[in-house]
Amino acid sequence: MVTYADVTEAAGRLQGVAHRTPVATSRTLDERLGASLFLKCENLQRGGAFKFRGAYNAVASLTDAERRRGVLAYSSGNHGQAVALVARILGTAATIVMPDDAPLV
Repeated sequence: MVTYADVTEAAGRLQGVAHRTPVATSRTLDERLGASLFLKCENLQRGGAFKFRGAYNAVASLTDAERRRGVLAYSSGNHGQAVALVARILGTAATIVMPDDAPLV
C-alpha cells in the first residue's frame, strides 16, 4: 500500500529533476463534455512523458550497490526511454529489452 510518506519521499527525490509541467484548459472541450477538463502537459516532461517520474523514483530509490549492477526494463515505448534517460542521469548502465513485434517508430 502506498502511503502519504511514500508520495512525499518520491516528490523529494524528483525535486529539481523532473519538470513542473503546466496544466492547460480548453473552453471547447469543456463545452463539448459539459464538464471542466484539466490537461496535464506531461508531453513537456523530460523524455516526453510522465513515465520519467516513475523511472526516476525507482532508480533513485536503489542502493548504490544495486545501481552499480545496472537496471533492466522491458518496454517498446515511453517507459524504456524514461529508464534509459534516468540511467544516464544517475550514471548507471541500462538494458532496454524490446519485443520483436514492436513498431519501428
